[in-house]
Amino acid sequence: MLDAFARRLDGVRIAYDWVPGDRPILLVHGFASTARVSWTGTGWVRFLEQAGRGVLLPDLRGHGRSDKPHRAADYAPRQLAADLVVVLDTLGLDQVDVVAYSMGSRVAAALAVLAPDRVGRLVLGGAGPVELFESWDRETMTRLLGGESPPDPMIAAVIAAAVGGGGDRAALLACVEGFSGAALDVPAGIPVLYVAGGADPIPAGVAELARARGSAYRELPGRDHLNALASREFMQAALEFLA
Repeated sequence: MLDAFARRLDGVRIAYDWVPGDRPILLVHGFASTARVSWTGTGWVRFLEQAGRGVLLPDLRGHGRSDKPHRAADYAPRQLAADLVVVLDTLGLDQVDVVAYSMGSRVAAALAVLAPDRVGRLVLGGAGPVELFESWDRETMTRLLGGESPPDPMIAAVIAAAVGGGGDRAALLACVEGFSGAALDVPAGIPVLYVAGGADPIPAGVAELARARGSAYRELPGRDHLNALASREFMQAALEFLA
């Protein structure tokens, strides 16, 4: 099922693709990306389909085909988590496993807090204890989305991809403001695998976080924030953890 939409009570529409199969896996993309870019384009959907798993791919609000409100309050973590609940309700899915990346990992964590009974197991990639947006003030983001190059090449690549892909700049700015400081806390009792590229500074401290929580951790040697998601090792580790 492609180009389907779930609708919140306030009218916001959340786009999603749905590939039926056994024990569905919800895939949650990161900031300034889309479900198709993050998950279809990197081979995840085909990989999970071949394993017989169902795959659910929503576009987060402010991204892709989903609606793009411009108020920071519309991007609070609980709002993005509630969007995912509405998508699950629309498809009649009582519970899913979740694989998420970067900002999507914090959305997935918020989903586990909001509706823990809807989450089986979690794979959280590319995120650590420090929330990246806390260091991005409005003035800086306005300049970056206006075309100014940030000093950090990783951030530059993310912003360039968003702007070059026709992203809604006002929505992305609202997302940064509303989502800033989002936690990565997951309720006890939900198994979690944390994954990070060995050359990625963004999830710094995640190995210690996993150890403190008693959770599994996998490092992807040589991978950075932009290429870790396409790692076959990442896919295999996630599938084994969710089996």
